[in-house]
Amino acid sequence: QVQLVESGGGSVQAGESLRLSCAYSSSRYCMAWFRQAPGKEREWVAIIEGVGGRTYYTDSVKGRFTISRYLNDTMALQMNSLLPEDTAVYYCAAGRGAQCYTSDTQFDSWGRGTQVTVSS
Repeated sequence: QVQLVESGGGSVQAGESLRLSCAYSSSRYCMAWFRQAPGKEREWVAIIEGVGGRTYYTDSVKGRFTISRYLNDTMALQMNSLLPEDTAVYYCAAGRGAQCYTSDTQFDSWGRGTQVTVSS
């Protein structure tokens, strides 16, 4: 399995920005950010295929969030125009195989998460 560590969470006002980072012990083809809000199921946020590869975003964050990954085994999630509904614990994850899927069952390595709180 891959070891992953997130950083960069915090508390901000609506409309502000945050940048999350994730450092991992080894790279997988498919890397992703998920989030889980209180009382809700974990949901995928953004997925990236390889370094500089295709990216995918859940509808609620399109145009506001950007996922990036780098050759030094790190990736980032730039979050702009944050909304209160973005409040959640954010996790970075490494996918199992050679294709990317949005289901969390296709990811076998997870970080511990970082809290993002957006107030109105």
